[in-house]
Amino acid sequence: MATLRCVSLSSHLSRPRHLVSGMASPHHRFASPNLHSSFAGTSLRLSTERPHAYTKTRAAPSITKVQMVAKIQFIQGTDEQTIPDVKLTKSRDGTNGVAIFTFDEPSLFDSSGELGDITGFYMIDDEGVIQSVDVSAKFVNGKPSTIEAKHVMRTPRDWDRFMRFMERYSQANGLQFVKK
Repeated sequence: MATLRCVSLSSHLSRPRHLVSGMASPHHRFASPNLHSSFAGTSLRLSTERPHAYTKTRAAPSITKVQMVAKIQFIQGTDEQTIPDVKLTKSRDGTNGVAIFTFDEPSLFDSSGELGDITGFYMIDDEGVIQSVDVSAKFVNGKPSTIEAKHVMRTPRDWDRFMRFMERYSQANGLQFVKK
């Protein structure tokens, strides 16, 4: 602001002080009607909105999400290749349910001695891991024939999460839901 006042007074400063009207006192020199600047008393208001002509539209950064294939494991790190038969039950009030997976001659038996012991039942997808430890094996003539895994859902949230996993697993493995 001081720079603007000096610029606006530069023409008057070249004349002798006694010829400039209203400059008797140095304290009143800016009050003179002859010395008014176009900036004195004028308030500037800047709009916070940008005009549309100056607004740049940015393309949203593209994020490539790699979708993980839903899979089942009995030994962590080893995918089960056998497609199970899945039976679902749900309580009448919808608060809990049970899923029973039956694997006939699972691929796990082919290499279980090399990979280690069954540590649980793991359903793995994009959202994470659903885990159960209720796993049992059935033997015929001393040889394992089927594995049965049970997953209990105690809340509607558990049920919804399980159903999202099953949708992904069924799409990846060609399963379809049959209501009986």
